[in-house]
Amino acid sequence: MGYTGPAILVSMAYMDPGNYGTDIQAGSSFNYDLLWIVWLSSGMAMLLQYLSGKLGISTGFTLPELIRKKFPSKYFIIPYWLGAEAASAATDLAEYLGTVIALNLLFGIPMIYAAIIGAVDTVLILALATQRKFHLIERLFIVFVSIIGFGYIYELFVVSPDPYLVVYHSFVPSLTTSNSLFLVVGIIGATVMPHALFLHSWLTKNKSENKSILEKRRLRKYHLLEIILLLTMAGFVNAAILIMAAAAFYPHSTVSSISEAYRTLIPLFGTISGIVFVFTLLSSGIASSVVGTLAGQVIMEGLLGKKVNVWFRRFVTRFINVIPTTIAIFLGIDPLNILVYSQVILSIMLPLPMIPLIIFTRDRNLMGEFVNRRITNLLALLFVGIIIVFNSYLLIAAI
Repeated sequence: MGYTGPAILVSMAYMDPGNYGTDIQAGSSFNYDLLWIVWLSSGMAMLLQYLSGKLGISTGFTLPELIRKKFPSKYFIIPYWLGAEAASAATDLAEYLGTVIALNLLFGIPMIYAAIIGAVDTVLILALATQRKFHLIERLFIVFVSIIGFGYIYELFVVSPDPYLVVYHSFVPSLTTSNSLFLVVGIIGATVMPHALFLHSWLTKNKSENKSILEKRRLRKYHLLEIILLLTMAGFVNAAILIMAAAAFYPHSTVSSISEAYRTLIPLFGTISGIVFVFTLLSSGIASSVVGTLAGQVIMEGLLGKKVNVWFRRFVTRFINVIPTTIAIFLGIDPLNILVYSQVILSIMLPLPMIPLIIFTRDRNLMGEFVNRRITNLLALLFVGIIIVFNSYLLIAAI
């Protein structure tokens, strides 16, 4: 019995355009200093994604469905749903911007026209988003992730980072300014991502439908193995984005936009390096847009208990993001700043899925033999505490 797919889809949380925005700004502004938070965020995301997937396998419900069942009051569900939708919109904004910027840089399409093309970027892919054809999306994502992964292997080979500084800053935390704190929170939001926590339970639920307890035990083992293998690889790609930015840009200048990063790479490391960089961004934008749309549908259907047409969902989500993005383009606002701010919003909204996820997975009556072990609960609570402390510190500092 095969088990592939869920982790390859949610791994885009480590490699979506939001990661490009936060990691590039972190690397170009602070060299390798913030590499530790990339590894920490990747580790926190790995555990939380494991819990979300295990929830779907053991209960047969998605995280949004369980929230609606356990907290049925409309006075809770409606505000919660609006908050989850806001997080989904912030996610899709970053994905949409990544596609628009990549189209502009790779093909020279003016930003305003790229914005229109980007609004319909995943229509053909979403035609595959049926239960019968979903395995095709999983295989397509292997292609997208491979493009991003091999692209960054090439970029690291070209820019030749300092191995001593990479190792040192991977283990030694550094947080010197309010700007670095802002980026730390953005990196957390760009990596853990609320929508991916909602989505993973749906993906594994579909894998485990009509399965016996013996088969579910086997699925949970496969799920754990897939999480460790694929999300570790995705974590390396996430770190590679910051390492590349530090090695390529920090000695020369602080890069304030993805376009500037592209134009800086070419004279320093050649045209191929710039093209590979933008092509990975385009793959990231398209793939993560699909994940964002699926997550938005899971959130709406699970919390409201109503089926939603995927095409309608896509139209609403894109319509929400096309208008402010187009206005920002006309006003000349840097898309990189929009990317980073959207990821900070995501970090602030992470408690929405994290807290109920931990509550549910530590409930033996709900999870049965799949209930969290004590060490799992302690680690999960520690990670939630770290995220809330960083978010609170940033909010207090901003006042």
